Amino acid sequence: MPAILTVRDIEKHFADRTLFEGVSLSIEPRERLALIGPNGAGKSTLLKILAGFEETDGGILSRGRGMRVAYVAQADTFPEGATVKSAIVGELEALSAAGKLPHLHDHHELELACEMTLARVGFDDLDALLETPCERLSGGQRKRVSIARALAQEPDLVLLDEPTNHLDVEGIDWLEETLSSNAFASIVVTHDRAFLEQTATRIVELSRAYPQGTFSVSGGYAEFLRRKTEFLDGQARQEQALSAQVKEDLRWLGRGAKARRTKSKSRIDASYERMDELAALKARNAPNRAAQIDFTATDRQTLKLLFGRGLCKSFGSRALFTNLDILLTPGSKLGLMGPNGAGKTTLIKLLTGELDSDPPTQAMLDEERSIADQLPHGIPPLGTIKRAEKLRVVLFSQHRTELDPDATLGEALSPTDAVIYRGQTLHIATWAQMFLFSKDQLRGRVRSLSGGEQARVHIARLMLEPADVLILDEPTNDLDLASLDVLEESLEEFPGAVVLVTHDRAMLDRLATRVLALDGRGGARYYADYPQWQRLHKIVEREALAASKAPPPAAPPAAPPRKKLAYKLQQELAGMEKAIEQAEHAVHAAEAKLATPDAATLTDHKKLAALTQALADAQARVATLYKRWQELEAH
Repeated sequence: MPAILTVRDIEKHFADRTLFEGVSLSIEPRERLALIGPNGAGKSTLLKILAGFEETDGGILSRGRGMRVAYVAQADTFPEGATVKSAIVGELEALSAAGKLPHLHDHHELELACEMTLARVGFDDLDALLETPCERLSGGQRKRVSIARALAQEPDLVLLDEPTNHLDVEGIDWLEETLSSNAFASIVVTHDRAFLEQTATRIVELSRAYPQGTFSVSGGYAEFLRRKTEFLDGQARQEQALSAQVKEDLRWLGRGAKARRTKSKSRIDASYERMDELAALKARNAPNRAAQIDFTATDRQTLKLLFGRGLCKSFGSRALFTNLDILLTPGSKLGLMGPNGAGKTTLIKLLTGELDSDPPTQAMLDEERSIADQLPHGIPPLGTIKRAEKLRVVLFSQHRTELDPDATLGEALSPTDAVIYRGQTLHIATWAQMFLFSKDQLRGRVRSLSGGEQARVHIARLMLEPADVLILDEPTNDLDLASLDVLEESLEEFPGAVVLVTHDRAMLDRLATRVLALDGRGGARYYADYPQWQRLHKIVEREALAASKAPPPAAPPAAPPRKKLAYKLQQELAGMEKAIEQAEHAVHAAEAKLATPDAATLTDHKKLAALTQALADAQARVATLYKRWQELEAH
């Protein structure tokens, strides 16, 4: 099958810096190619070249005749004051006027393409959405609208730069399905390992570690890692063999003047060629450095760092969460999940003290009185958060608003020419090198840094602050795979508590000792780990999908006279309300036990998981009793 896009030996330079050179790449129809590589390798620039927004400094780019290419940038930008509808239709009008959308003939067809595409990307209440100003959209909604704007062009090839950065887990699932089930080809720049494994039919790494600047493997991420290891091991063996040859060449070339006159010129040239090849091999085999991420913890021995009971938060008539308990202990890693707008950021603001909880509801107070004899002594009142004395909380914000774009890199890393890290004084240049910045970059502006470089600056600043609790809001955005591995290792070894908000499912799976999932409808539930959430969430999704596809019930026939229940069933029905009341008390008691100071002493995560499982079992018991009650009432 002929390629729809091909580049051969292209190169790109900025001032005296070479991003890449000699890069060749092609993509076939319906192929799903993932482009990975270290920060600064030029992935985003290469994508812009393929989209036609950047020129190459050499090489050839060729596209299939009449091929339509759509591009989704990292940053989701819309015209000032634009609504969702005007942003998409306006883009389509501009492309149509330029002759790039010959399949759309008039304004009505442009509007129809806009509405049909928005319906495909899973938005509810389409009429209201069309007139919603883009500045009022959440980050995840903005990303979906950006993708919809690209898909409305009915492209042959879609180019997406870090599309998962602002999507929640459900949004990423939707994107995976969209890319896998459509007829267009795609090239995605991403560092999301689960996304790579689920979606990519081919992975290409852009890196100077390879002779032609890229390494291509068909298959998912696991297969890519296996093949990459084999290749790099072979390249290392090649360097060893060539090094032995070069040593022999040097001995031969080092012989006396009389011997030099008899030496073959071709052999001399071959020796120097081997030396050049060895130098190139050594440069390629030099290990890719990763940022030296290692968060500093305090020496606090407190077992109960933060304890919140009966937390509630609503905005207007919409409840984000109600009667939520949360306990952070040393070594705990809490994964915070939920769809965009579910209240994750609001909960973080409660934990940091930026916001206060709403007062407990009357129902909560009544329930508190009914189980007062089951509650341990000394737990906080409902609607409050009790923090350890002088608790130190460090927040990693996904928006990086703390970074001044006009400051130099040196000023962003430290206001002086030195930093104090773990009791040692380090020069700013040394500190910068730990995060892969050269001395020359210290004078450059923050605004000129890539997203991954800005993320490393943010992490460097946070590492200077000793913490009892680390709250990380989407820390993986823009980080390359090497830095992700180091970040995970640092968080795994961090002795304090960690609250982790991330769409990176691989990181959640590795780190989270508990998962708190907000459902976006005011509910919240704990899970033992990410795999448990994933299993139960899929069951709920299947049931909801089945219910949505079920035909509407026909008008029921006249009901026959109700038969009298058998004696045993009558007794069961009579006792059902009491059984449900007891089961619900068991749920609240399990929740209270999980959030008590006693739970803080459970450094054994298996025991903590058992408490979480007991809560899940109690909740399942309540659901079963309600279902049985409905069955008995139907007789």
